[in-house]
Amino acid sequence: MPPVAPAVTPRQQTIALVDDDRNILTTLSISLHAEGFATRVYADGETALKALLENPPDLAIFDVKMPRMDGLELLKVLRAQSSLPVIFLTSKDEEPDEALGLAMGADDYIAKPFSQRLLVARIRAILRRSELAKAPPEEASGADMPDPVLRGRLALDPARHQVTWDGKPVSLTVTEFLILEALALRPGVVKSRNQLMDAAYSDDVYVDDRTIDSHIKRLRRKFRAVDPEFGAIDTLYGAGYSFADG
Repeated sequence: MPPVAPAVTPRQQTIALVDDDRNILTTLSISLHAEGFATRVYADGETALKALLENPPDLAIFDVKMPRMDGLELLKVLRAQSSLPVIFLTSKDEEPDEALGLAMGADDYIAKPFSQRLLVARIRAILRRSELAKAPPEEASGADMPDPVLRGRLALDPARHQVTWDGKPVSLTVTEFLILEALALRPGVVKSRNQLMDAAYSDDVYVDDRTIDSHIKRLRRKFRAVDPEFGAIDTLYGAGYSFADG
């Protein structure tokens, strides 16, 4: 009888948590451990920076407001030396910080108070995207990968979470990407806010339907940064949004 190959144990992925609120660090650590992740915790950006560069985790979660070095400064210094995936935790009144963080290279943001299930879903989505980006082309082009979506001047690659408009890259968060994909898959069809919430959030996560309006505003802003005449996302007042690929 030929020898039986030993089972391969999946590598445990590590999440770094950087926040000066020890209650959040403890709560998130417990939740992430329950989901199979290992965690490392840091109470400020200055302490975290050296560790993140010397022994990078798979993903990091930063609070924006911290002593010694805040999340924005930490990301700025980190991005000069690393492409480590980063999620920001923000407060609802920190929209300018969200926009700046995303422009500086954050992968996503989640506003406090947040659903831990939503955070875990976003972590898994970003880690999948990160693994695909690092995979050899022959592995990343497997038969189970979703096909790119081409709609006029828009190109979406769901497997790699990449978006271009007229060939110019547009950086989107996971939530923004999912909303845009839902619209682009059926151009001209009006999608209600509830339908877009279903596309972007898991069933057990509740968000106010006006959250979709905020995401649409950010989508338009990002596309207009590469094309001031962008107008492919239409609003039908009282009904929802649609994508025009003409």
